[in-house]
Amino acid sequence: MSRKTRPLIGITTSDAKSRIAWWFDWFAVWRHGGRPRRLSPSRPFPEALDGLIIGGGDDIQAHLYDDEMLSLDVRVDPQRDELELELLERFIPLGKPVLGICRGAQLINVYQGGTLDPDIYTTHEGLKQRRTVLPRKTVDIVADSQLHRILEVSWCRINSLHHQAVQRTGKGIEIVARDRDGLVQGIESHDHEFLIGVQWHPEWLVFNRPQQRLIRALVEAAQRGIASPSP
Repeated sequence: MSRKTRPLIGITTSDAKSRIAWWFDWFAVWRHGGRPRRLSPSRPFPEALDGLIIGGGDDIQAHLYDDEMLSLDVRVDPQRDELELELLERFIPLGKPVLGICRGAQLINVYQGGTLDPDIYTTHEGLKQRRTVLPRKTVDIVADSQLHRILEVSWCRINSLHHQAVQRTGKGIEIVARDRDGLVQGIESHDHEFLIGVQWHPEWLVFNRPQQRLIRALVEAAQRGIASPSP
């Protein structure tokens, strides 16, 4: 794929994201033929994007899904929430591919009218904490789902950095992956060609082939959009 035809992929982050974490985002898209561009509240990107990744980060404001904020010591980023909701408002009607990672999966569900479990360790008694970038949790993938076709596996080992999770699904959203504790780990829309969210971080699993297929699938979907622009 030549440099000129590489699709431009926006990746949303917070303004405070570390350089190391951003490098993993950048590399995940670049290695599969995309041109990664960082988007954050202080870094809006004016050019037309071919694909979008809503990245991981702070908690989503509870009022966006009609819940009350628990008395937890959590960080929120209202400006980032606003930026990402605006991006989804623009991207989804155009049919451009969108991948949500961790917080991004939750935001897609909220945008579609769904709700979140604000703290899985409060609502699921006895749930073991597994906060790690290493693949320590097992996830089962729904057969014949788009995620299953992309990953080419019926189950996989993933990392886990979240304490919020999808609760009630939004319009057109289907649950396509759960971990062995029953928590939602993957969602997709049956109303859109490529609108997928995963609760884990595939960008950190550099040597994991199924996870890299997910990033590649987003870039390839964006490339198809360049080759066949909407009328």
